[in-house]
Parts: sequence; C-alpha cells; structure tokens
Amino acid sequence: MTKLITGKTKLLGVIGYPVEHSLSPVMHNAAIANLGLDYVYLPFSIAPENLEIAIAGFAAIDIVGFSVTIPHKQAIIPLLSEITPIAQTIGAVNTVSRKNHKWVGTNTDIEGFIAPLQTTYKQNWSQKVAVILGNGGAARAVVAGCHQLGFAKIYVLGRNVQKLQAFCDSWSNPAIEENLQVGTWDELAKLIPQADLLVNTTPIGMYPQVDESPLSAEEIAQLPQGAIAYDLIYTPKPTQFLKLAEKQGAIAIDGLEMLVQQGVAALKIWLQQETIPVEVMRQVLQNHLGFGR
Repeated sequence: MTKLITGKTKLLGVIGYPVEHSLSPVMHNAAIANLGLDYVYLPFSIAPENLEIAIAGFAAIDIVGFSVTIPHKQAIIPLLSEITPIAQTIGAVNTVSRKNHKWVGTNTDIEGFIAPLQTTYKQNWSQKVAVILGNGGAARAVVAGCHQLGFAKIYVLGRNVQKLQAFCDSWSNPAIEENLQVGTWDELAKLIPQADLLVNTTPIGMYPQVDESPLSAEEIAQLPQGAIAYDLIYTPKPTQFLKLAEKQGAIAIDGLEMLVQQGVAALKIWLQQETIPVEVMRQVLQNHLGFGR
C-alpha cells in the first residue's frame, strides 16, 4: 500500500548538488516504512549559491533533519548554530538536526566507517597499522575512525605533497596528529607489507571505471594474509581493488556497509530512538543496486 502523505507527515531529506543519484531516500524511506512512522525522506538538489536561503527555508517549514552530501559538507558549517566535537575534528558535517529551534550539525561517517570493524571484524587495534589511500574529505573520517579504534599508526598516502602537508596540519586534535603520518605513493612498497587495515578513500575503481584499482596486483600482493582491505566505494561490488585483495587472502569490506551504518546513526538522531531496522536498509540497497542475494 502506498503511504499517504498528509499535513502531519514530518519531513527529512538529503541536500547535495547533484543529488539525483543519492541512495539515501531508498534506504531511509524503507526504514521509516518498516517502523510505521509518519515521516518522508526527500532529495533536495541545492546549488551552492542557494545553500543559505535553503537552510532558512528548511527552518521555516520545520524540517526535522537532513543529510548533507557533496559539495555542502563544509560550506554548511557557518550556517549551523552548533556542531559536535566529532564534526569539528573532521571539519565536515553530514547530518543536521533541529533542536530547540536551532540547527545542530554532526558527522556520522566515522560511526559508519568503524561499525564493521567494531562488530564483525572486532580486534584489539592498539598494535595495528592502518594505511589509507587518498587525502580528501572521506580520508578525514577514516583517520578519525582509526584514531577512535586506537590504531598504533595511521599512514595517509596521497600524490600531492602540499595537500598532504595541509592534511597533516589541519587536525585540531594533538592525539590524532601524534599517530598520523603522511607520505606519497612512493612509500606504498614499504607500507603495504605492514598494513593490518588498507583503506581506499579515492574514487578509483568506481562505476563506470570498474576495471581500475588504486593499486596494481603486484602492490596488493604485498598485503599480509588476514589483513582487512576496505573500499569506501560500493558499486561495483566487489571493486577491482577488493577482488585483488581477496585473492591475497585479505578480508574485504565495501562501502555499502558504511553507507548503511552512517544512515542508521543519522536516523537514531532524527527519530530519537535506538531501534533502527538495519537489515531492511541493507537489503533494500542491495536489491536496488542489483546485488540481491
């Protein structure tokens, strides 16, 4: 039965530009329907120059909360009354909620990223080494997540020395800076054999460039058996990077789980309840992407 939207239906949504391809409405509306709640989650395409007026409009129509995707994750910060310490650490907001007539921004990407590492693949990370490919916005959430898990060493590899230095200097948290080292891709050969966790935060290998991998088969062959290879990309499933890593005897995690878990964390904030149908969200996305079991 189609859900009836009335004047009482509460609004949630996602803002981005473009936002047509966002999977968030599919996932969140499935969860809302499963919970039997009178909410609807809509995609809003908002050009950067309209961001401020859109957020004011959201307040006027009493939106409960919204997700934030590219290119607004940093630009939205000055428009919010409050941002959580975790969002401040990352320097980006992906989830906004309305509290006491004010906008509060947080970031659930960390929670999304570490969820499988805290549950399915739980270990003592305090003696472990994380190697992160890429130094963009996604890498910031991964670094903060690895720090939260207690990794002994966190290496971030990129191609541009200036950007790497800026990445290194941009943390306001001295404890993160202490464990963090940056380097260029030339250091891969030295670092891959030490990696307990290897994370791809670059878009290399994402549909439609499905045959590409950020690392060659020879480079991935240096990965220790039993290491975890984690790709933030979720389509194709598996990516070339994860295929090569699995051949090496590595454990593969793809970005779909991070997408689901950051969504679960957001719904807990908006709905102010702990019980969220994770399996429903995971299944609807797998079916939508054609990965149904």
